[in-house]
Amino acid sequence: MKKIYLACLLLVTAIGFSQTDEEKAEKKKQIEAEKATLPKPYQEMEDADAKVKELLIQAKAENKNIMIQVGGNWCVWCLRLNDFIQKTDELKSVVDNNYIYYHLNWSPKNKNEKFFTKYGNPGDKQGYPIFMVLNKKGKLIHVQETGSLEEGKGYGKDKVKAFFEEWKVKS
Repeated sequence: MKKIYLACLLLVTAIGFSQTDEEKAEKKKQIEAEKATLPKPYQEMEDADAKVKELLIQAKAENKNIMIQVGGNWCVWCLRLNDFIQKTDELKSVVDNNYIYYHLNWSPKNKNEKFFTKYGNPGDKQGYPIFMVLNKKGKLIHVQETGSLEEGKGYGKDKVKAFFEEWKVKS
């Protein structure tokens, strides 16, 4: 009897969690509509290796680390994270005062292989967006997946702030 009950429970659970094609299409439509409203900070065809070399000069001059947000304009979570940081004054202030911030594009059209050959691409394994923190000498000092910074359908201010505070250059 327990086996039949368990089988029924599993079946009901599976049915409850499965989405119809219409539901999947509607969800995709909602995500595309949301993406259309968000700023697109990633320069899809930019050479990230060359750009980071430029940013290292600035980082040395300003005594800051480089905060790299890897992702792309195709990624709704990447766009949500950017929008959240830009619209949260406390976070924007921490970023602006302590980092050279760069949106590094990874997409099928431009995988920025030269950069990732040097540093590896943690997004391949952990997903996007993902943060890579370089010190002013260009050494990779931290990689941060962003799932742990999420709250609901967005990000948690205190979690994101703690992350930014942890990796800024200490005076």
